[in-house]
Amino acid sequence: MEKKKAGTILWHDIAVQDAGAVSDFYRQVVGWDKSGLSMGDYDDYVMQAKEGDAQTGTVGICHAKGGNAYLPPQWLIYVAVDDLDKSLEQCTALGGKVIGDKRKMGDDAVYCLIQDPAGAHLMLWEQR
Repeated sequence: MEKKKAGTILWHDIAVQDAGAVSDFYRQVVGWDKSGLSMGDYDDYVMQAKEGDAQTGTVGICHAKGGNAYLPPQWLIYVAVDDLDKSLEQCTALGGKVIGDKRKMGDDAVYCLIQDPAGAHLMLWEQR
């Protein structure tokens, strides 16, 4: 996979109690196609514009359980950074908060939730 440039918005997702109902809501309200993504004993959902519009990309609607139990029920933007540890240090030094622990995504990426001084949340993602 080509390394993503720092500052690139990668995708959006949301973690909610009933991902099935919320994904159906957005399927009907927005018109997204819905497909299941197996998480072992349950499915989260990948939502896309009909006919795979590359401009729109994909979003995820996830269950707020397991590793996602602590996530707020709001749309989270995942943004690439060059050095996650350095970005997390800067976050706290500038009055923000690191929420939860760093998590691995596959073998070559880590990510972590932050909260800015105004209270808004954002996921920082580093490809290694």
